[in-house]
Amino acid sequence: MTRVEDPKATAPPAADGGAPGYDVRRTLPLRVEAVRQFRRRRTLVAFAILLALPWVLVGAFKLGGDPEADGMPSLVDVATASGLNFALFALFVATGFLLVVAVALFCGDTVASEAGWSSLRYLLAAPVPRARLLRQKLVVALGYAAAAVLTLPLMSLLAGTVAFGWGDVSLPTGGTFAAGDALGRMAVIVGYSLVAQLVVASLAFLLSVTTDSPLGAVGGAVGLVIVSNILDAVTALGSWRDFLPTHWMYSWMDALQPQLQWTGMAKGAALSLAYSAVLLALAFRRFRSRDVVS
Repeated sequence: MTRVEDPKATAPPAADGGAPGYDVRRTLPLRVEAVRQFRRRRTLVAFAILLALPWVLVGAFKLGGDPEADGMPSLVDVATASGLNFALFALFVATGFLLVVAVALFCGDTVASEAGWSSLRYLLAAPVPRARLLRQKLVVALGYAAAAVLTLPLMSLLAGTVAFGWGDVSLPTGGTFAAGDALGRMAVIVGYSLVAQLVVASLAFLLSVTTDSPLGAVGGAVGLVIVSNILDAVTALGSWRDFLPTHWMYSWMDALQPQLQWTGMAKGAALSLAYSAVLLALAFRRFRSRDVVS
């Protein structure tokens, strides 16, 4: 009788030394991780807040009437001039805290929460290489963080247009921008805001692979941003403030000058990218040797 051999038993090992048929590129697809992250309550709550805030602000302006000038001219003085003005105002009030919290939440919770649930061990037993696991989680977390930063100005533009109409942008210091030109500058502003928030995302991600407490990772990133803002207010530090990660966070205001100024945004983007590269490198190095089975 001829013996029939099991083809799986005689199959050569995979090129990477793994089991036959194993392909590291098929482990933890981005789609699977994105769905897992989307189903978490914090994701739905965060986007619900970002979508609701513009309408809350509209309601506040409708109840309180047109804003009155108070001291130095600011975006709040012209917030109700048009939908574009309202979107700029909403981005201004959210940049320093709300967007920081949202970005820190998505990037700080992604690894720490699973470490706290002791589910990382099962992902690695799939088996998913540690570097790939961390990369997939980082890509999805950054994707949701970017969506959060984009959601607020887009919904604010919609809410502002419905409430205050479509028109040119009125500047607090006088003068206007045509709506077409303002849209281009708005794109620059949102793009810079995304880059500026990278340092928050990277810091939260590093803390996420360092601790098993999601609250500690998110709170640590937000707390360090607050400390950076406090130090930035200490004028005695002089030029040392230029190296604080939040010093250039509002440099997008230069895009509202009659002639668009790139110097501040270029410095802020370079500093944010440099900090992010260092922080993410530390995160991958830390996770490589971390004990995830205890």
